[in-house]
Amino acid sequence: MSKNQERFNRKTHWERIYENKASNEVSWYQEKPEASLQFIKDLNLPKKASILDVGAGDSNLVDFLLENAFSNITVLDISEKAINRTKNRLGEKGRKIHWAVSDILKFKSDFLYDIWHDRAAFHFLTKESEIQKYVDLASKLIKPNGYLLIATFAHDGPLQCSGIEITRYSKEKLEETFQHFFELKACLHQTHNTPFKTNQKFMYCCFRRKKQ
Repeated sequence: MSKNQERFNRKTHWERIYENKASNEVSWYQEKPEASLQFIKDLNLPKKASILDVGAGDSNLVDFLLENAFSNITVLDISEKAINRTKNRLGEKGRKIHWAVSDILKFKSDFLYDIWHDRAAFHFLTKESEIQKYVDLASKLIKPNGYLLIATFAHDGPLQCSGIEITRYSKEKLEETFQHFFELKACLHQTHNTPFKTNQKFMYCCFRRKKQ
């Protein structure tokens, strides 16, 4: 375990990030989340499908989902500052969104979801117990035959993000992690170009929730 990890407070860290950095001053910034939008489009689900965006930060994904007429969207992030940024950006359109300020591992919901989307939140979990808790939660909150769309740093991607160690994943490792509850449908190895003109290798995988 690296220095200060035992004392690390996840919520404090992310509140500080979103207090001190603009949207395009973080490495994960995307003006348009093309890969996520294409995966969601390919699922061909009705516009009323329930979508949960996990660790959304102040991502623009919700803007494009609204633009594409999706009407049942929940945006979740551990940082209240990130959520408030997105609310302010959307203005009146934000009234259509369900908002959740929560660590995903502590998230509780009365809803089940057709799509669980997570770009670059899951890979911050490095303890096996937390990874398993995430898998179990996803299995409970995604509808049978619903979809888990997850993007992590790839096996040849960075070792850290925002000064924090992450867990890198290959297609095979993601499939093994979620195989008990989910069936792998498709994967994409993508190079993300950061605002700082550097490259980050990502692995996107789409899983379907088994009926069991």
